Amino acid sequence: MVDSWVNSAERIGADLHLELSGGGGRRAALIRALREAVRGGRLAPGTRLPPYRSLAADLGIARNTVADAYAELVAEGWLTARQGSGTRVAERAEPLGAPARVPRKAPPRARGPRHDLRQGTPDASAFPRTAWAASYRRALTRAPREAFGPGDPAGRVELREALAEYLARARGVRTEPSRIVVCSGFAHALRLLFHGRVLRGPLAVESYGLGFHRELLAAASVRTVPLPLDEDGALVDGLGRERGVLLTPAHQFPTGGPLHPVRRAAVVDWARARGGLILEDDYDGEFRYDRKPVGAVQGLDPERVVHIGSVSKSLSPALRLGWMVLPERYVDAVLEAKGEREAWASVPEQLALADFVVSGAYDRHVRRMRQRYRARRDRLVAALAAHAPHIEVTGIAAGLHAVLRLPPGTERSAVKAAAWRGVALDGLADFRHPEATGDAPDGLVVGYATPPEHAYGAAVEALCGVLPPG
Repeated sequence: MVDSWVNSAERIGADLHLELSGGGGRRAALIRALREAVRGGRLAPGTRLPPYRSLAADLGIARNTVADAYAELVAEGWLTARQGSGTRVAERAEPLGAPARVPRKAPPRARGPRHDLRQGTPDASAFPRTAWAASYRRALTRAPREAFGPGDPAGRVELREALAEYLARARGVRTEPSRIVVCSGFAHALRLLFHGRVLRGPLAVESYGLGFHRELLAAASVRTVPLPLDEDGALVDGLGRERGVLLTPAHQFPTGGPLHPVRRAAVVDWARARGGLILEDDYDGEFRYDRKPVGAVQGLDPERVVHIGSVSKSLSPALRLGWMVLPERYVDAVLEAKGEREAWASVPEQLALADFVVSGAYDRHVRRMRQRYRARRDRLVAALAAHAPHIEVTGIAAGLHAVLRLPPGTERSAVKAAAWRGVALDGLADFRHPEATGDAPDGLVVGYATPPEHAYGAAVEALCGVLPPG
């Protein structure tokens, strides 16, 4: 049978495309086509069909054939026919004998905590939507055509130039665009360096840090050796035959406090003497409240330090944008590990961030958030002084979290009590290296940046309610 298509829009106010194909005669083909149109949603419930005389003329078939097809579909429950109303698609557009469809239930959403005081994330409600959208529009308008082709594995030159200027001004980093490689964040940087076999272990790390980073290194067969900590940061005089050391010198994570200047000089001297490498995680270097920000260790020796940063704390973890400032001898190896095609950092977002930095919007946003987070820190400290004066608060000169020192033996019960009250936070023990030695003080790591502004007061009040008594 020759296929035939018909459009009866002029008669019914909607498109009706029917394909008469297959065997079984014209009547069977018309019934099959109408069923498929209803089942596929092209004929919605309540749609009025053309009079059978008109449809017969359009299709070039007998009127009785159309009339019989309509009657069959009415009997099956696909159509309805009423005097004066014509023939319409049934509201219950299924054959009468078919089993009723059971609507699928959406899987239940996991309920989040009532109060989120976990570390590591900024206030998502404070993302600078208007300024970012303006930068995005400008960047797309000005971008050359080649920006939308295969990417440079080093990252867009516009962003690398903007970062070189910003990092020199704000963090004391000494570099040039050719030594910056754009990545999607700190974890991606570690993967490129170690999974890509640019660097090998063993690697010294601070005795407290993110377990996720240790797991990532272990997956690359890198043994990590914990360095003890005190109020002046990592005890770098314990460094030995390790090939490198991973530090958070601007603000030790999570215990707080910068690496002492004497130890900064000592770790650089160690790297020079041993041919070692320092990995500098500058995860929240912009957020210092009580004095001028501490400069990057990279500025002391650009050929012995890999400086790694991102916008996950300053803007949003949803923007997968970070950077590595590399010693010159490692640039080619990192680019080879990354590959020829950029698969991690979106080029339009790289261009938008470049504009955001060059236009001054990034500086304005960081200043605004520094003021907001400092006010939140002060509210937290004041509330604890009023309701739990026996709790020592540390690590608050910078960053987005505080450490609450607890009486010995109370950390686990405090975390459990917080969970019962709907307060999400982390215990200090969660960040301790499994091979660390020495004292393991009890404490809570409280992120004061995560809750939206309107919910912060209630979150702090709930926190005070779960702390152990003095």
